[in-house]
Amino acid sequence: MEDIAFVLWLHGGGWRGRSAENGGALAEHGLIVLEGSYRLTDEAHWPAQLEDAREATRRARTRAHGRPLIVAGDSAGAHLALHVGLRGIDEPGDVDAVMAFWPPVDPLADDWLQARKDDDIWESLIGHPPAPGDAATVDSTPLTHVGSGVPVLLVHGAQDDRVPVTQTTAMSSALLATGHPVHTLITHGGHGLDLRRDDIAAIVRAFLSVTFPARYPRG
Repeated sequence: MEDIAFVLWLHGGGWRGRSAENGGALAEHGLIVLEGSYRLTDEAHWPAQLEDAREATRRARTRAHGRPLIVAGDSAGAHLALHVGLRGIDEPGDVDAVMAFWPPVDPLADDWLQARKDDDIWESLIGHPPAPGDAATVDSTPLTHVGSGVPVLLVHGAQDDRVPVTQTTAMSSALLATGHPVHTLITHGGHGLDLRRDDIAAIVRAFLSVTFPARYPRG
């Protein structure tokens, strides 16, 4: 199994640093994994991170030479992967799929506000506290950009104490309501799960087989 699709992996780290996860486990599914980077919040505020993620995905698209392109990431990287996938690199629909692992998607959710009350990383991202109706808050919230129809995989640990699992359940509901094909796994564990874990590997396989049936071998 090889050469099914290219994956541009965007790292987590709260938009402030770089997590150890590099998406390399996805290569076991026949995917070619490329790593992208973006400016951190001590260098620039939103939308610099989206601009950099789009440019990294644009370079990955060039390397893919017409083969399917998935944008993926964990935590803060999953947030950016959703943005690029839902909004497109240059226009909606120019990315083939998104894989988002434990993504933050709504800074105004009550449980997010409670979880981050002493250190709101979203404030670091946009440069000020998120607020209803604030342009940067709205623009940086993936929930406000659904509707392009791109297939999305969402994975989250039910005991995640850094990004509440309700961030993923809310995202899944919004995607389904606007016509996106969605695979969602809510599983045991906290933040930063092993992508090689059997349940996570199984839903990745299921997502790929449904999204790319002509390229992904079944069975």
